[in-house]
Amino acid sequence: MPTRRHFLRTAPAALAAVPLLQACSPETRKTAAKAPIRPVVISTWQHGQLANAKAWEVLTAGGSALDAAEQGVMVTEADPEVHTVGIGAYPDRDGIVTLDASIMGPDGNCGSVAAVQDILHPISLARMVMERTPHVMIVGQGAKNFALSQGMAETELLTDWGRQQLAEWKMRSPDYRPTINVENHDTIGLLALDQNGDLAGACTTSGASFKYHGRVGDSPLIGVGLYVDNEIGGATATGWGEAVIRACGCFLVVEFMRQGHSPTDACRLAVERVISKNPDWREIQVGFIALNKAGETGAFCIQSGFDYAVQYAGVNNEMRVPGCKVVL
Repeated sequence: MPTRRHFLRTAPAALAAVPLLQACSPETRKTAAKAPIRPVVISTWQHGQLANAKAWEVLTAGGSALDAAEQGVMVTEADPEVHTVGIGAYPDRDGIVTLDASIMGPDGNCGSVAAVQDILHPISLARMVMERTPHVMIVGQGAKNFALSQGMAETELLTDWGRQQLAEWKMRSPDYRPTINVENHDTIGLLALDQNGDLAGACTTSGASFKYHGRVGDSPLIGVGLYVDNEIGGATATGWGEAVIRACGCFLVVEFMRQGHSPTDACRLAVERVISKNPDWREIQVGFIALNKAGETGAFCIQSGFDYAVQYAGVNNEMRVPGCKVVL
């Protein structure tokens, strides 16, 4: 016969499960029974389409989600026409291009680098940190030294375009807050689900344009700009990094999915948390994309103007517009 002590010990666990069951909508419970979609790739902004194409090539050849995530965003890092990632990016206010990146695999392992100079592919450096060191994050000169020790070459990241932008910015009143949806804070974040059902993600950026030298945003912070749980799903963020940091954004998205919310609802709830932690939320943009274990995708953002790219069987790398709190 159950004792009072047994009841007190087991009742909290039973009660804790109630909100999780209630959180699952009928639609979520119905889709949970469907066969999973595999492979899938989703990434932020229009420059995500070229990243998706490369990741899809890896996935459809039987490659891993981790390889697909890395190789996908490397395309964006090497594109001088994308001015928020890699070569050709906006410099900081001292005229220096510094890069941040993070990567996370299906085994829970992760790596990141921040404030790196003169290294073309910080995402590959982040993977080296993950796989070749006992650490998760290396920053600044130490990260560059590690890159060189691993055979990576120095690359001049500041272009003539970047120098011109800096000169024009210095002629204006200094304003360190990027304009909403102007392409000066558009991180490339990519999530992949491979044919084996494993999840991985990558996030890489040059950060806010004309930032203070040494500033680090959300992108290289595990659980903030990127988070992957192979049992549940993954999420990545874009926009004003300081706001995402205050809400520990991507870990939050994954935890909402763990409670049974769809990827779209999880992103919406995380955006609402960001809003609650940032009184200036009407002046900033934050967007999340998410991918769950079943291959379902979703996104949500504060302001209209954000878009993302999705590819899986029957959906050919199409651009989608998420729901938002404010229509500009």
